[in-house]
Amino acid sequence: AAVVATRPADEDSAIVGMSCRLPGGVRSPEALWALLTQGRDAITEVPKERWDLDAFYDPDPAAAGKMYSRWGGFVDDVDRFDADFFAISQREAVSLDPQQRFLLEVSWEALERAGLPPARSVAGGVFIGISGSDYGSQLAHHRSPEQLDAYVATGGVTSAAAGRLAYALGFTGPAMAIDTACSSSLVALHLACQSLRQGECELALAGGVNMLLSPESSISLSRMRALSPVGRCKTFDAAADGFARGEGCGMVVLKRLADALAAGDPILAVLRGTAVNQGGHTTGLTAPNRMAQEAVLRAALENGDLDADSVGFIETHGTGTILGDPIEVDALLKVYGAPRRADRPRCALGAIKTNLGHLEAAAGVAGLIKTILVLQHAVVPPNLHLHQLSPHLLLGGTPLFVPTGVHPLGSAAERRFAAVSSFGFGGTNAHVVLESAPTLPASPSPSGSTEMLVLSARSPQALRELARQYRTLLESAAAPELTTLCAAAAHRRAHHPQRLAVCAGDKPSVAAALHAFERGEAWEGLHHAPDPVRPRIVLVFPGLGGQWPGMARALLQSQPVFRDELEKCSAALLPVLGASVVDYLQNDA
Repeated sequence: AAVVATRPADEDSAIVGMSCRLPGGVRSPEALWALLTQGRDAITEVPKERWDLDAFYDPDPAAAGKMYSRWGGFVDDVDRFDADFFAISQREAVSLDPQQRFLLEVSWEALERAGLPPARSVAGGVFIGISGSDYGSQLAHHRSPEQLDAYVATGGVTSAAAGRLAYALGFTGPAMAIDTACSSSLVALHLACQSLRQGECELALAGGVNMLLSPESSISLSRMRALSPVGRCKTFDAAADGFARGEGCGMVVLKRLADALAAGDPILAVLRGTAVNQGGHTTGLTAPNRMAQEAVLRAALENGDLDADSVGFIETHGTGTILGDPIEVDALLKVYGAPRRADRPRCALGAIKTNLGHLEAAAGVAGLIKTILVLQHAVVPPNLHLHQLSPHLLLGGTPLFVPTGVHPLGSAAERRFAAVSSFGFGGTNAHVVLESAPTLPASPSPSGSTEMLVLSARSPQALRELARQYRTLLESAAAPELTTLCAAAAHRRAHHPQRLAVCAGDKPSVAAALHAFERGEAWEGLHHAPDPVRPRIVLVFPGLGGQWPGMARALLQSQPVFRDELEKCSAALLPVLGASVVDYLQNDA
């Protein structure tokens, strides 16, 4: 059989949350999916806020001190940060690398999307791919020795990025910054899975970040002739001439699969196998080793107890270089290119770098998030900039192909498998194999009941923005059941001082109330507490009031949680009362 079905669930890791900040205005996985399926190119000229492009640009690749590419993938608002939210002083925030700022924000979002609000003293692990700090170098260069304070050290060094995350979130498991160049974030994912398997942590954050804030690295890469003069990753194309640099941040939340299933967490995908190796001695330090790439592919499949012909999509490293692309495809053909049975899918090769550029230390996690979305939607988005397949890629007559349009990946009811590759220019290779999320039975939703959506934030402006985001979700086709949404907002998000509650029976009514709040209007069922005072609660049971026979019977029939708790109370009172409280409520007499 191609798939080993007896694999113990506790050996697999579940991805239960993810978030990102990527070029093209992408601030969520949903926005990334829209960009990918619409075939949008997020590459622009270097923004004037980064550096004086004209002062450093020269089309001559041999020009010393210059870069011959004007292009890259850039993220908006890198200079903006809600320091108060993370209890960081303004003085410290000035010296804080935007990479650390983005890691804080994106990690918080990923945890909340997982329904795991940050809590103190959690056995959580932090595994961050990060390679260098343009901001730290600028701080040291532009400040006089008298201006260098303690915050320059903690704000600019890469090792502090993982420690700050663990500190801010109260995580007590392993915390480390990993630098293997372009494979950093996928190596971080591999280490997170290992840590979960060994019981070092109960949940883990894994991901990476990269920021392009100064011209020096682009100048150095120009001397290597690594950059594309036209600023596009033309992956697998005959005209491939190098890569475009990109920046961004991506994070995923991991738990052991058995733990995620037991807790009812929202499983996005399952990590079946991971592997990391090194290219060793080659023709040059930055030259890839085909045999090492082939070995890491096989190791990840073996680690996941999977055969190669079960994989229907591979997110490649795919930089668009003359040397790298043919070597990578050759290794893929050796492992995934054997003839397949008729019931096995062909294997599509993807490259998110054609949309966003090469995110370097964050490249692997960007490809990972794309692959999770591919498994969820059972659709492969198109690769860009592919006009004529490189003659060095011998894909004819093999199951591997490069899609230039939207391509289906099985049906939503089938188990689907995909893989991601990421290779560092120093020789460190990583490959992971994923499976689509298990299909779980849907919980019945009570009909005709009034639900309460509770939202909170730390400032009025943030609460208004949160209300807008929920309204947008409720008005979309992807909106979950209202009961599910309200339960998640109440029990699986952090609660802050600024409060808002909406009581309504259907999604349009809740959306209308939220829209009224955005406009500052009153609305039936809308309750806003701008300056809440924590009350002292007293519960009184006088035995008098508006009780009636069969009171709470509707709750007993429609709310499983209420019924479970009532049955526990009934069992505890049975020796005293000699009768079942549950039976009494259901009795019409």
